[in-house]
Amino acid sequence: MTAVTDQDRTEHTDQKQGTVLTDQETDGRADGRAGGEHARGDNWIRDRAPDARSEDGHGAEGVPEAEDAETPGDAGGRRVPGAAARDHQVTGQVSMVKEADVAHARVEHDDNDARGADDDAQSRTEAEDAWDDGLIARRVSETAAAELVPVEPRPTRHSAVPPLAYDGPLRSRLDALRELVGLSRTRLDSATLAEAGRVLDEAAARRRLSGQHTVVAIAGATGSGKSQLFNALAGVAISETGVRRPTTAAPIACSWSDGAAGLIDRLGIPGRLRRRPVQAQDADPQLRGLVLVDLPDHDSAAVQHREHVDRILRLVDAVIWVVDPEKYADAVLHERYLRPMSGHAEIMFVVLNQIDRLPGEAADQVLDDLRRLLDEDGIALGEYGEPGATVLALSALTGHGVGELREALGQFVAERGAAVRRISADVDAAAQRLRPVYATRSSTGLSEEAREEFSARLADAVGATAAGDAAERAWLRNANKACGTPWLRLWRWCRSRREAPTGRLMLSTQQDEEATARQRVEHAVRTVADQASAGMPGPWAQAVREAAVRGAQGLPEALDRLAARAGLPPGRPPRPGWWPVAVLAQAAMTILQVAGGLWLVGQIAGVMAPNLGVPVLLMLAGIVGGPLVEWSCRIAARGPARRYGQEAERRLREAASGCGRARVLDSVAAELLRYREVREQYALVKGAGVG
Repeated sequence: MTAVTDQDRTEHTDQKQGTVLTDQETDGRADGRAGGEHARGDNWIRDRAPDARSEDGHGAEGVPEAEDAETPGDAGGRRVPGAAARDHQVTGQVSMVKEADVAHARVEHDDNDARGADDDAQSRTEAEDAWDDGLIARRVSETAAAELVPVEPRPTRHSAVPPLAYDGPLRSRLDALRELVGLSRTRLDSATLAEAGRVLDEAAARRRLSGQHTVVAIAGATGSGKSQLFNALAGVAISETGVRRPTTAAPIACSWSDGAAGLIDRLGIPGRLRRRPVQAQDADPQLRGLVLVDLPDHDSAAVQHREHVDRILRLVDAVIWVVDPEKYADAVLHERYLRPMSGHAEIMFVVLNQIDRLPGEAADQVLDDLRRLLDEDGIALGEYGEPGATVLALSALTGHGVGELREALGQFVAERGAAVRRISADVDAAAQRLRPVYATRSSTGLSEEAREEFSARLADAVGATAAGDAAERAWLRNANKACGTPWLRLWRWCRSRREAPTGRLMLSTQQDEEATARQRVEHAVRTVADQASAGMPGPWAQAVREAAVRGAQGLPEALDRLAARAGLPPGRPPRPGWWPVAVLAQAAMTILQVAGGLWLVGQIAGVMAPNLGVPVLLMLAGIVGGPLVEWSCRIAARGPARRYGQEAERRLREAASGCGRARVLDSVAAELLRYREVREQYALVKGAGVG
């Protein structure tokens, strides 16, 4: 049997015409060239060309000629295969021509026969040069891969295969990951979200392709025998093996059933590197739906080979790692591939090849040590019915253990779940990479105590306490003016007239207070931002601090305007109900003093009869009663003055708190809400609840 391409037919390139012809068309074209001139002439046909046909009615290559063929002389002047058969059926019709014309036609016909034989030999030589191993399986080398021009495969009709269907949990996780990336684009850099975006793109691309096929890559180091194992599974020497390193220069795909062209196109494998196994389509049903890909060496000295491996390993549904007794513990394999892919254990086969080189029980010892290394890499082993990687030992050269691998691979392909498990493992890996930028060690957010502390700091910065004290002093001062003795008010007025303030001290004090207030506002903003971002990942904590700083722009000026509006009300403070009574009492005491004094003056002047007792008593009553009334009013005014100052302080605190909440706390709360949303989406991606 021979191996053929994914289109179930071998294609050859006609170097002269630049067209792609099948084997049947190539042989038929040689027959057409041999009999092309025979059909032309003076409308006479002869039953000839015995050298172009065999006894059983077939062409020179044993390919049956077509029963329905067009007449010779098409647009290209070539004879369509099968036209000679119809010509030979027309016998006994010989036109009457001159003998000279007959002789001339025969000579011309003999020359045409010679040219047809030469063309036939040339066509055979070209076909043999194009396929050098007789298995219709082109051997790929680094030089051939660079020199050969890719041939576009002939489009063929395949039966429609259903696309891949994701289950509900995986769809939910993909939707959550998509929402997570969308919410994080303005907060995280593109490099952080690149892997998550790639997983989403690959999941969408794989979902549109066949769900009945499983793409499995065979990867390994130089000389591990992966190409030999590839050929053993395919049943034919498709991939070149040998001692030259590296041997495999480009990935080769082998499909066990139709409908996998889209999957192979996704891997970027050209048509000339696509094969079919030697068995017929129904001869190996356990591997039906398998697409096997032989990769170059992952440790190849050629950079392009390693790039092929890294690119295709991200796209396949599963991978078979082939190791040998010499390099199974290679650090490059474990640190660069196995350890990062530890979460993909369920779609991983690890095969210890070349056990025929190990004597006695050495194979079991090496296999046990390989299992130990895989366990250290974090790869779960599929033993005792648990999900994980399948570890086998075999010899691709002798065939020992290949049947066991074929059986395990057949069961794996028959489950039709490798693609879903691969995408799920990719989502797990992307979530693990994003963990440092989403997971927190403690609860985050602003507590009520932090909000109250921020409001108190803003109130102190705007001077709410000082404003309350000032309001209280103003109320007491107004009460003293109304209820105090006139002589005391006169003394205070005279003293204030003697002290003429310059205003310099007041101006300096005001500037210092403004600078101090601005510093207090900035300190309050920094404190609340640090409290809100405590425990958050770096990018989100920075976003919270930036939001707080943006909201604090212009906050000191806004607080100053609010303080001016919400401070002391214009006009005099309100008076309590007992205030008029106290004013009348103080006026009565003053009248008594004046009346007693005038009475004494009148007695001294002789205007009035001498009587010192009554005027002295009146004066003493006024002198003692005035301060007593003033002292009583001051005691009574403390309560209303305190309430008045507290009300002024409360209004200013509420104004400062409202301004700070609108400008700073709302911006911080918006960032905290966004972070909570992304945490919820991240929990869905991880498949857990919000912590």
